[in-house]
Amino acid sequence: MRAGVAAGHPATAEVGAAILADGGTAADAVVAMALASCVTETVMSGLLAGCHAIVFDGSRVSNLDGFAAVPSAAADLVELPVAFGDELVVYAIGPASCAVPGLPSALGELWERLGRLPWPRLCEPALDLARTGVPLPEMHARSLEMLGELFALERGADLFVRDGRLLREGELLVQPGLVQSLEALAEEGAASVYRGSIAEALVRVDGVVFSPEDLASYRAVWRDPVFAGCYGRRVATRAGLSGVPELLPRLPRLRDVSGTERVLALVDVLETEAEGGEHTTNMVAVDEHGRACVLTHSLGVGAGVWLPGFDVQLNNLLGESDIAFGTPKPGDHLESRMAPSLAFDSAGLELAIGSAGATRLRTALATVLAAILEEGLDAEAAVGLPRIHPTSELVDAEPGVDETALVELEARGHTVRRWDRFHHYFGGVSCVGRAGAAGDPRRSGAAHLF
Repeated sequence: MRAGVAAGHPATAEVGAAILADGGTAADAVVAMALASCVTETVMSGLLAGCHAIVFDGSRVSNLDGFAAVPSAAADLVELPVAFGDELVVYAIGPASCAVPGLPSALGELWERLGRLPWPRLCEPALDLARTGVPLPEMHARSLEMLGELFALERGADLFVRDGRLLREGELLVQPGLVQSLEALAEEGAASVYRGSIAEALVRVDGVVFSPEDLASYRAVWRDPVFAGCYGRRVATRAGLSGVPELLPRLPRLRDVSGTERVLALVDVLETEAEGGEHTTNMVAVDEHGRACVLTHSLGVGAGVWLPGFDVQLNNLLGESDIAFGTPKPGDHLESRMAPSLAFDSAGLELAIGSAGATRLRTALATVLAAILEEGLDAEAAVGLPRIHPTSELVDAEPGVDETALVELEARGHTVRRWDRFHHYFGGVSCVGRAGAAGDPRRSGAAHLF
């Protein structure tokens, strides 16, 4: 299998390609891409995010749980309604919605266990992007428009609003405080967020509910993956809220069926619960030695609160209702729907894949997996197929979904909502495998093969 990278922004993918070309491992590439995405994809996520990763070191698969943790205190949250198309989702934001971030710790773990290049080298590309600014891609501009009320709060008004309006496609997004953030990371390592200069700034934010001890005690945790059968392959992934291990063995046979039959068969197995809208991004790397790393990270939609001087938005993961399950104790990692995955056949690693998209993540991941592993499509064609997302209430459909199938679903009593364009609502898949590499056009994604 050829080496390659895929991510949710062209500049992010270019960073990963440069790291692989410089002799870095798949983990090195993902660490550098994740840091770069904290500059290029701040409409989707950021440095104070939670994450999950899956890695293959050539012989063994491991999961890394770097999701956000419950702090030792709590306070009242502020509500903000956000429209996802015709769906209105209410989020809790504000400083008290910020959980203890896990992404920096996870990146440090990946580098220490599986990296080869020096840590400062992995921070350099993100620093360069922070110093110059990055053009806002089309799909990120659309997301910003949807979240405009949130991103116009506090420091966000200086960064994402220009001449009384939100930034538009192609305009330069400049976040000068990120230079200070990334310089601190380059010098102090990931510990800067937990015991260093960034940690000191975090605990001084008025209204945050975590303590210095909460930050200092945080650890990303290595866990065993779950394996599921899928079209004669073994897929290593995450269990829990993702629902992916339960879904994959049930995916229908799709080879040589009509477009109508394909849609109806997928709707039968993909129906899920009502919506949430967590903003997420995903990145994938496979190196020349066949090692692979997939990482997904998210701020939620963001807390609308910014770390003074650092241009870093706090997460609102304590306010994300669609991951609020059980009664986690202080220090416990929150639940997540993230499902970075690796597919193996008798010859070895066949596909490294992950997706953004909250409750749509499972649907997006499964349909692209099916298109590659069962229908034989190349990666770009599979990621570019129009998507459906069925819930108990309705079926959402992108333009290009078989109309005969949609009419049949309506005849069966489903409400069908036809979208007029591709939208990040339907997830953001990135993948690298024998079938090629692809970043999702719904997130202005990009990929490179070597």
